[in-house]
Amino acid sequence: MTACPMCSRWETNFDLQIIELQHSYVTLNRDQYFPGYTLLFTKDHVTELFHLERSERSSLMEEVSIVAKALHGIYKPSKINYELLGNMVPHIHWHIVPRFSSEPLWPRPIWAEQHEERLLLPHEQQQHIETIRRALS
Repeated sequence: MTACPMCSRWETNFDLQIIELQHSYVTLNRDQYFPGYTLLFTKDHVTELFHLERSERSSLMEEVSIVAKALHGIYKPSKINYELLGNMVPHIHWHIVPRFSSEPLWPRPIWAEQHEERLLLPHEQQQHIETIRRALS
C-alpha cells in the first residue's frame, strides 16, 4: 500500500503551515497562481465525510467555513471555490481557492487548463501565511 501524502503533509511542508485547528490542519498551497489558495485537511486519515460522526463532521465544516471567511476578508475575491475530490489523494482535504472575475481562467474550474506555477519568494510566502493566521486568530 502506498503511503498517504496528506497524512504527512503537515510535517513535510512545515514552511507552508498556517494553523492547526481542532480537526484539521491548514496550509498555504505552494502554487499561488490563485492568490490565497489554501489547503485544509483532516488530522486523521479519513476518506469520506460520512465516515465521521455527525458532530465531528459539523465541526469540520465549521473549520472550512472559518478559513473561507478569513480568505474572503483578506483577498476580497469574486467567489470562493471549495474542492473536495479525493480521487488522487483519498484523504479528506479541501482546496479552498479565492477566485477573481479578472483572472484568465474565470469562470472555469482551477483544473480547467494547465497554468504556470507561481511560487512565492520565502518572505512573500511568509507574509501570506502570517496574514491568514492573523485573520484566523
